[in-house]
Amino acid sequence: MVARSGSQWIGSSSLSWSDIEQDVKTLARKVRDTGIVFDKIVTVSRGGLIPARLLADQFNIKIILVDKYRIPKKTLFVDDIYDSGKTFRKIVSQVKSSNTFVYATLVARKKARYPKQLIYSRKTKGREYIVFPWEKNEQQKSHSMYVKKNHHDKPRNN
Repeated sequence: MVARSGSQWIGSSSLSWSDIEQDVKTLARKVRDTGIVFDKIVTVSRGGLIPARLLADQFNIKIILVDKYRIPKKTLFVDDIYDSGKTFRKIVSQVKSSNTFVYATLVARKKARYPKQLIYSRKTKGREYIVFPWEKNEQQKSHSMYVKKNHHDKPRNN
């Protein structure tokens, strides 16, 4: 699917469950390499729940906090994609201990600069929309709604 003119997305790229499993292992290794030991994960309800659960298994973390207003110490923040930086800016302002804050994401939007707290498994190739396996139905519905809205049936001259 290629997005409509004026959209920030150019094309799309779908990740498989196999891609996600590999990305979670890569991300877990990079988080371990920080030397910081986390006892909790914080995430956002849209997009971050599944990656957070998969990373929790990698670290044997039993506590996943969702949509918290304060980020406690020794907490790893997990999201599916670092895109515009909007979620990061919102979250980093809620962190109690910024020297041990890590923002872990499966995918990072390709750009020139990233915050020092960001750890990611892979970068996008460009401005493509990333479709995660848990979003496929959502993406298909969104595309169908776009087609219906913008491609009305025109009366035929028979």
